[in-house]
Amino acid sequence: MREEEKKNTSQKMKKIVKNRWVFPAVYLMSAAILISGIIWYQMAGSGKEQVKGPQESAVDEGMFNQPAEEVNSSVEPMALPFKHEDKAVIKTNFYDEKASAKEQQEALVVYNNTYHPNTGIDYAVRGGKTFNVTAALSGKVVKVEENDALLGNVIVIEHADGFVTQYQSVQDIQVEKGDQVAQGDVIAKAGKSLLNEKAGTHLHFEVRKDKVAINPQNCFDKTVAAIQESIQPVQAEKSADKESEESVEQTEESPSDQEQNSSTIEEKEQSDSNS
Repeated sequence: MREEEKKNTSQKMKKIVKNRWVFPAVYLMSAAILISGIIWYQMAGSGKEQVKGPQESAVDEGMFNQPAEEVNSSVEPMALPFKHEDKAVIKTNFYDEKASAKEQQEALVVYNNTYHPNTGIDYAVRGGKTFNVTAALSGKVVKVEENDALLGNVIVIEHADGFVTQYQSVQDIQVEKGDQVAQGDVIAKAGKSLLNEKAGTHLHFEVRKDKVAINPQNCFDKTVAAIQESIQPVQAEKSADKESEESVEQTEESPSDQEQNSSTIEEKEQSDSNS
């Protein structure tokens, strides 16, 4: 019975295979299954992307919410080297060549019976108490000189484009050479110095560009680039004045040259007449 069933089954299969529509039907069914699988895979992948989307968005938002990097000193406006501006007083101002005679006299520092033009500004607070000295700009500490009785200890901070700020007459220094400081960081306390003993407890603050002192009053609330632009006309004027002085010196020398030439001509004429 089983053998007969097997024979019947094989005969039926042979009949089916002989039909022309069998192979196209199998092909179409395989293609349909394959296409269905591809569609299902794409839909599954699309679902995963939809789930992953909010996570990616959260990462992007997290990136934008990161704290901003420290502002470079070249784009910072220079601040006063201390806080509580309302309590500060100027003991000795910067010696300005264009200031009035009275202002220039008040900007002189007397030491050992000798007058010295003040190359910075000396700040103090009412009552003569000490106060915190802060960095006027972000930068790198390039010099810390302690035990200097004449200047009262010195801190020098380097900034962009050849600018440095100097803090003299300080004590209780909080920084070391090589430290990076941010604007407003406390670097020391105001102290005393022999150079300007009359000022008492104070801070002597200087701004220098390529080792040349600049009036700090012209630097506050300005970036390094703006300070550079403001001092360029002054530098050009000084250069023009120097050229003018040299020209005047040459003009003053020329009459003597003419006298020498005229005397030489007279001697020659006398020699010719004698001969």
